Amino acid sequence: MDGERTELNAQGRPVQRAQVENLYVEAMLLADEAHAAFAAQRDLSLRNDGAPKGDALAQVSLACESLKTTTRLMHIIAWLLHRRAMLAGDPGAGPHDSAARIGEPVAADWAICAGFDASLRRIIAASERLFERIALIEAGWNAPAATPVQQLLARLEARL
Repeated sequence: MDGERTELNAQGRPVQRAQVENLYVEAMLLADEAHAAFAAQRDLSLRNDGAPKGDALAQVSLACESLKTTTRLMHIIAWLLHRRAMLAGDPGAGPHDSAARIGEPVAADWAICAGFDASLRRIIAASERLFERIALIEAGWNAPAATPVQQLLARLEARL
């Protein structure tokens, strides 16, 4: 494939540099969108003099969900940057490094998020979905590759 390194995803299809690059762009755009949306929501909860208005619990909840979403997105971006380095052949980026694993998800508290506006809930949900997609790709990369004989046996078994 034009000398480009490839790995396998969970379905056994090649995952190429282009997929990592596309996911990276998606993650960066989502991070920018999240930053702007949380900042706008924070600004709405402040009076003109900068003092908080409204419910203090709602403000703390917003800050917590902002931190969770940001953390989730930064884990995704770090994982993708590490994969880019691995695909580029960087000797300092190995498959057993801590950055090579996406880790456990930081779940949003949807009972709290229900009080946020729809655009903010959409961004939080999109960050969770992107994390899940990355975790599936990682699982495929870490799965043992099937030998040609195993692949043939699996196809025969599927037909029976």
